[in-house]
Amino acid sequence: MSRRRSASLCLALVAVTSSLQGCKYFRHQEEKQKKAQAAAVAKAQKKPTPEPLGPPINIANDYAYRIFQRTASTGMIAVVVRGDETWMAGYGHVSPANHDTPQADTLFRLCSISKILATDLLSKLVAMKKVSLDDPLQKFAPQNMTVPTMTVRGPADRPVELVDLATHTAGMPREIAYPPQGAAHFTFPDYDYRWQWLPAYRFRSQPGTAAHYSNIGFDLLGDAIASASGMSYHQFFQQQTAQPLGLKDTTLPPTPDECSRLMGGMHEPIECTDTQAAAGSGGMYSTAQDMAKMLRYFLNLPGVPIHANELATQTVIDPANLRSIQGLGHAGLPDGLGLGWIEINKDYGPSRIVQKTGGGADFQTYIALNPARHTGIFFARTDGRRPAGNMFREANDMLLAMVGLPPVPEDMNDPERELTAEELREANAKLRGIRHGKATARTAKSAKPTHAAAATKPAAKPAKSTTAKRTTASTRTAKSKPHTVHHKQR
Repeated sequence: MSRRRSASLCLALVAVTSSLQGCKYFRHQEEKQKKAQAAAVAKAQKKPTPEPLGPPINIANDYAYRIFQRTASTGMIAVVVRGDETWMAGYGHVSPANHDTPQADTLFRLCSISKILATDLLSKLVAMKKVSLDDPLQKFAPQNMTVPTMTVRGPADRPVELVDLATHTAGMPREIAYPPQGAAHFTFPDYDYRWQWLPAYRFRSQPGTAAHYSNIGFDLLGDAIASASGMSYHQFFQQQTAQPLGLKDTTLPPTPDECSRLMGGMHEPIECTDTQAAAGSGGMYSTAQDMAKMLRYFLNLPGVPIHANELATQTVIDPANLRSIQGLGHAGLPDGLGLGWIEINKDYGPSRIVQKTGGGADFQTYIALNPARHTGIFFARTDGRRPAGNMFREANDMLLAMVGLPPVPEDMNDPERELTAEELREANAKLRGIRHGKATARTAKSAKPTHAAAATKPAAKPAKSTTAKRTTASTRTAKSKPHTVHHKQR
């Protein structure tokens, strides 16, 4: 009997042991399954590491410093925004009297980069349905003031529209008069002067048929923006752009504190004045820290409080449809005209750049975007003791380098391409030969380089580097008229 009990007890113990082992197995399998599920969820939630957009962002210092040296600037500020990265640096001196290095809050003039802030406001008004791009300027003219409808060759086919002003195709001149002696930079012509001038003007071309760089056109556009908004231009800019983006020093009437931080060059007086008279064309002041925010805004990067309207940087005119283009190619041959912006390198795919140049009052400024790689740059520099060419083409090379792209070959037929040192020596030799009667008529004709129309496509072969020395006739002309340089270069 005891043997039977022992056998039964043994069988019971075996059964219990097997059950316990089975429980352990199932618990182990359940835990293993939970871990696998957790790992799968974590893998799904983990964002893939994005590939770098280009070289380390601080390599921008090498490019910027070369630009600073070549342009012999008194002071310079450079800003790069690439995705979620931001880099900025200052070079040289704040002014000839202030040897501090420019900082993130150093004030400078935006000059004609003010124009893309104006067209950005225009795009906001379009989105609000307060204006349409094809609204005539007459709709926003002062009471009892008539916008002309005549060209130099007869009646205009249609009225001048806001889009014409925003794309330099209104048939307007660059400037309307020399400023009075002693007038501060970007304070002439004021509102009353330009609207008294306008009714008697005869447009140089039919609206929308030719592009000719025009500061007065953007002055009038600024007036139309203020009229449509129902408030002053400065108030509307602060409400729609500065406050939402947290811009602290982008302004038209600078405060005494802001004026104490203003940069200055060697040739023009350092004036810090209310520039609301040139709000739309060139009067805006700003800082590097504000321009970093503007770059992120125009690139529509994540984390920006508000995003720019797509219309703001879109191309709205194909230059091939225009009879001529003048004064819009300082940074490259225009492939498209936007609202204030100029498109270049369109045929080079990801190397496409949308940009705007500026200059005046001893300043030269530049903003350029590479939308394909979510990258933008900004420069502000002041003139030094010796004249120097523009920095725009080199800045384009820097922008493309920052996203891992090679520079775009120069077009030898570009009418605004800066000549190399070798080309300048050759041209000077020919001119000396002409002066001494040693040149034939054919040589004399070739002494001044001729170029194809602005619509010429980029050359297939890269040209020799022109980084070492560049000088333009327009730069030399501007330097010879110090009293008007701030108006002629805006």
